[in-house]
Amino acid sequence: MTAPKRIGKQTVAFDNPPVIIGRASAVGPKEGKGPLKDYFDFIAEDTYFNDTSWEKAERKFFQTAAKLAIEKANLTPNDIHYFLAGDLLNQIISATYTARSLPIPYVGLYGACSTMYEGLALGAMLIDGGFADHVLAGVSSHYSTAERQFRFPTEQGVQRPLSSQWTVTGAAAMVLAAQGQGPRITHATIGKIVDLGVADATDMGAAMAPAAFDTIKQHLEDTGRDPGYYDLIVTGDLAKIGHRLVQALGEKQGLDLSKNYTDCGLLIYDTSQDVHAGGSGCACSGVVTAGFLLEEMQAGRYQKILGLGTGALHSPIASQQGETVPGIAHAVAIEF
Repeated sequence: MTAPKRIGKQTVAFDNPPVIIGRASAVGPKEGKGPLKDYFDFIAEDTYFNDTSWEKAERKFFQTAAKLAIEKANLTPNDIHYFLAGDLLNQIISATYTARSLPIPYVGLYGACSTMYEGLALGAMLIDGGFADHVLAGVSSHYSTAERQFRFPTEQGVQRPLSSQWTVTGAAAMVLAAQGQGPRITHATIGKIVDLGVADATDMGAAMAPAAFDTIKQHLEDTGRDPGYYDLIVTGDLAKIGHRLVQALGEKQGLDLSKNYTDCGLLIYDTSQDVHAGGSGCACSGVVTAGFLLEEMQAGRYQKILGLGTGALHSPIASQQGETVPGIAHAVAIEF
């Protein structure tokens, strides 16, 4: 017995490609001063979002994006069959407390910074499989909550190495539907864990790059496509170091990614914003995709995008015990 919608080793081709009918992004002030500022739906004036803690602020970013995405899809929460969501905090509390405010069946996800594309892939499977008419996928992250959990409290003033990245403060949400007008998810390639021994928790780009390249290569092999099929291939948050490594891996294996490959961590900030290697976090690929990439598709500047969520699946406990950083990447083909 075979699964008729699987092609190759890791890819699913959808018979009835789900359409993205609603999308929203809410970001913090730093992101609101970056080069993509005109693409975001909501920009907060401060990182506390008029609340008493950064964790509560992150939740408000998530609630804002989720509710706005549903409204922009001309639906109500009661029309949504599943809410697939995650974030970077222990027990994915930002997603869970956001789900508490919405009367939608909830599935919590943890793929670190790959979670947005993990949610899009699984949501598309639910819809194409006939298990749902509408699915809401969403993510959030916050610079200060991530620093407190994974590295050091910002109040401690620890100097960050140049390889470190700036966690995007914000949230994104997208509504997938069985019918409608808009960009469609035609394929999903679920990645494998790839760990080439990077143990530096401040160098996430290097840790995630091998997994990103592995998924790109597998997607192209499974679909029989070459990189030029896509107007843009974009990874989630590899930033400067990881982006260069993916290109180098491509050159080594005869895959030219020099013409149409970029990274969300390079797009969201400019060089004057002191973010070292670039952007990271669940919201990095989330807000860049929901805001910039899909808006450019709607405007006709892109017809075919291969987007990859990239994640470093480590924890402070594992790092303190000398463990290396496992990487993951999930790819979704979005075609207009």
